[in-house]
Amino acid sequence: MEPASKLPLIGVVGHCGSGKSTLIAGLEKNGYSCRHIAQEHSYVPAMWQIISKPDILVYLQVSFQVSMARRKMNWREIDYKKQSSRLMHAREHAHIIVNTDDLNPYQVLQKVLDFLDERTP
Repeated sequence: MEPASKLPLIGVVGHCGSGKSTLIAGLEKNGYSCRHIAQEHSYVPAMWQIISKPDILVYLQVSFQVSMARRKMNWREIDYKKQSSRLMHAREHAHIIVNTDDLNPYQVLQKVLDFLDERTP
């Protein structure tokens, strides 16, 4: 693995309950610098670009039903749809989109690591 200074800065966005924190922990254990971008809470569409300036943007997709099963949140489907709207710009610019509904944390991490291995010399 390359020294941390040569590795890209990874930004991670997604709905609440999509697995952002878990993925970031796994990537950091593998030597990557990551930014948890709370884009789902921002009304500024390009906040992820302005604040974090990631080299690679990872978008974690999760359905409303699965997000509710993973985290006992007090929200409704309308709240999920609001997050989807706030995440639209990031999704359109993501380098990789991973649907986490049917994947365990290791599988999500492995998909992203495989993608990063293909992109870094």
